[in-house]
Amino acid sequence: MSRNHLDRETSPYLLQHKDNPVHWYPWGNEALEAARSQNKPILLSVGYAACHWCHVMAHESFENPAIADEMNARFINIKVDREERPDIDNIYQTALQLLGEHGGWPLTMFLTPDGDPFWGGTYFPPTPRYGRPGFDQVLKSISHTYENAPDQVDGNVGAIRDAMQNALAPRGGGTMSLETLDQISAAAVRMVDPYSGGTQGAPKFPQPMFFRFLWAAHLRSNSAIFADAVTLSLDNMCQGGIYDHLGGGFARYSTDDRWLAPHFEKMLYDNALLLELMSDVYLKTRSPLYKKRAAETVGWLLGEMKNGKDGADGFAFAGALDADSEEEEGKFYVWSLDEVREVLGEDADTFAKVYDVTPDGNWEGKTILNRLHTMGWDNAQENAMAPLREKLLARRATRIRPGRDDKILADWNGLVIAGLVRAGLVFDEPSWVGLATDVFAWVKSNMTAEDGRLRHSFCAGKLQHPAIIDDYANMARAALYLSEATGDDSYLTDAENWVKIADDHYYDQDQGGYFISADDTPGLVARPKPIFDNAQPAGNGTMAEVLVRLSLMTGKSSHRARAEQLVDTFMTEEPTHNIHHPTLLIAWELLMRGTQIVIAGDIDDPSTDALADVALKTPNRLSVVTRIAPGKELPANHAAAGKDTVDGNPAAYVCVGPTCSLPVTDPKALADALGI
Repeated sequence: MSRNHLDRETSPYLLQHKDNPVHWYPWGNEALEAARSQNKPILLSVGYAACHWCHVMAHESFENPAIADEMNARFINIKVDREERPDIDNIYQTALQLLGEHGGWPLTMFLTPDGDPFWGGTYFPPTPRYGRPGFDQVLKSISHTYENAPDQVDGNVGAIRDAMQNALAPRGGGTMSLETLDQISAAAVRMVDPYSGGTQGAPKFPQPMFFRFLWAAHLRSNSAIFADAVTLSLDNMCQGGIYDHLGGGFARYSTDDRWLAPHFEKMLYDNALLLELMSDVYLKTRSPLYKKRAAETVGWLLGEMKNGKDGADGFAFAGALDADSEEEEGKFYVWSLDEVREVLGEDADTFAKVYDVTPDGNWEGKTILNRLHTMGWDNAQENAMAPLREKLLARRATRIRPGRDDKILADWNGLVIAGLVRAGLVFDEPSWVGLATDVFAWVKSNMTAEDGRLRHSFCAGKLQHPAIIDDYANMARAALYLSEATGDDSYLTDAENWVKIADDHYYDQDQGGYFISADDTPGLVARPKPIFDNAQPAGNGTMAEVLVRLSLMTGKSSHRARAEQLVDTFMTEEPTHNIHHPTLLIAWELLMRGTQIVIAGDIDDPSTDALADVALKTPNRLSVVTRIAPGKELPANHAAAGKDTVDGNPAAYVCVGPTCSLPVTDPKALADALGI
């Protein structure tokens, strides 16, 4: 039946396109069968709800009746939300890059009826401009080639398939040592912009995993070079226009090379990862800026991203806020000097000086609030600005808000849970840890299907789409963070259960590594193995960290062996190539140098809490904390098996490899032992 089929979907992104004159299908058997039965090529369009250029192409082309007629006549058109189906997006982004194009969104790929890619691109304007062909021309050219040059199409399909198999095969073969790790760290720090932080050039992405890796290099070497690279980057992000100085939260990236002008979409994963990074760096720097931004980011999560209600039903977090409102990028967030004066009156000039508000603006005639010219921290100034920001925030609340993508994604919520736990411990905010436990309970309860396996997405009351490896990896890591923070062994059980499912359905028993998709996921022409960190940590890197932590916490050698297999599978002979998977490198250092801090004592004893507080706040992220109640036995092969309280008093043991320290009962002595 020729019609737009997206009205049956729950994805906010797909529903944005349900009234297009294009006869869109969602990805699935119905679309693929239609392509086969009609012998039409597939036009696959992949994007997401908060994507500015996705909206541009939609308005220019997909809402254009003439272009839609061409699409409908020549193609079976499939629209995919990349956040719902990252496995599909991963396959075709890889194919596009193998064609020599830069990836991105919107992704526009042309496929055979069997789903094999043969050509593609990203954004196409409706008529030729920006040095790109017009979309109408592209449609006619691809259709003509498909109908009249099948050998050329088959040749492209074969070449891409062979190249993809080669690209997706694990490289492996490299050996790691601390010396090699230092070489990689030295190469990585040279990539950092010495003036504004971040990696050099524009656009600038936050890259929290990359900077977490550099921070680990600082902790290992105590070198100021690494510390300065991280703090310079964080300071500029926290003071730049990429940060929302009124409502909190970070935008996805900056379009310029100094963090001023973002694409204004806010993604859940960026804020989760930056929350954790700021918490880690705060433990050594004690920067009031990071403490403030962490609190504001949590406030933004609670104020704008909760999906659900307080109480018995609980909630998790929505995925993203759009860049656009009223079909204009950034309109919700920017200011004019006249409007600031109208709201703030006699205080306007003082505010304008601090936040770079000028008559001509700093971006397209408007002002993006930022403090890049006043980077230092001044408590008196901060206190003076707070009520002025509140007045502007109240005015902003009267504007038409950007759209919110309400999808709840298991992997992204796993990142938020870990970030909230870490920040709650570091900043002495137990309510944040409590919030993390609530969100974890919601995801576990509502995103586990009847078969006991996670699903990837929950939206509009529907649980759907097969879980990817990142769902299991991030939720298992979140569970381990909660186990450390609360002493509740049920979280450890959850993590082990999820790792078991990952091993059964995602692990490649022949060549090693975890596939992004499960072995029973239908309709895929390839199963990539995520290893390179992009905006989010790659599933294989996170799984390596989870496995190492599990091996330390449980004493089970099988977890350590699987972690070692992952390192062997993906670590290459070329050291600098490994820069692209910093999460795996962090896991390797934890594997080599991990410390187990075991605290024996009644969980309700304040003395136990005092020891745990020290252990959980160590700046050294190469440590894992395990609590054991009196009389509880650790497994026989655990480093601290047989350890207990001392004369009934809580005690801590610091274990490296199979060797544990003498019991420590005084928190200060434990801090000394940990080098805090």
